[in-house]
Amino acid sequence: MYHRILLKLSGEALGDPDAGGGLDPERVQNLAGQVARVMDLGVEVALVCGGGNILRGAEFSRLGGHRATADYMGMLGTVINALALSGAIEQQGRDTRVMTALEIKQVAEPFLRRRADAHLTRGRAVLLAAGTGNPFFTTDTAAALRANELGCEVLMKATKVDGVYSDDPKKNPSAVRYSRLRYQEVLERNLRVMDGTAIALCMENNLPVIVFDLFEEGNLERVVRGEDLGTRISSED
Repeated sequence: MYHRILLKLSGEALGDPDAGGGLDPERVQNLAGQVARVMDLGVEVALVCGGGNILRGAEFSRLGGHRATADYMGMLGTVINALALSGAIEQQGRDTRVMTALEIKQVAEPFLRRRADAHLTRGRAVLLAAGTGNPFFTTDTAAALRANELGCEVLMKATKVDGVYSDDPKKNPSAVRYSRLRYQEVLERNLRVMDGTAIALCMENNLPVIVFDLFEEGNLERVVRGEDLGTRISSED
């Protein structure tokens, strides 16, 4: 069982698929319950939230806005998601802290590595929002960066599918699911499970990545307990 993990969540994990975006209270509560159960196992949990359910900076910029401005707007979307999930986890009776790469002192603490480490050590879930605080970097890269900064043993990327495939399994029924991949294979095959910067950062620091299906009830606990689920990306075959 892992002692300290970083869980990377997409904005869609918290969103309402029928409404085309926004926050789905039922999904937020369900995810909070899963995180609380993992915390009860004695696992220290850091989370990085995406903001795609509210706004994707890259897509917004294609409408004519400046890419940097659009990315900052996306960062604010991740703060909204982190605050919502933080509140839901606290309703489960667990302590949390929201920390942001942008200073928004009225609603969250600024990210400081030593303070975040102390929160985790005290058993608080730490929700890391606003990406890296820089435009042109994805929340995948933020997750890889924070996981390495905080000494996490693994980066767990929660998705809607049960691992990494050779192609989109919804479009190509012949797509093959990988149980193990090396970092270099992900880059060479352009598998797009995470952006290249994030994978390179994990490879440089030998941080394993596990890609798994978050929407199968109990999967987060199973992965944390060390069960062989999803796809493991590491330096080993």
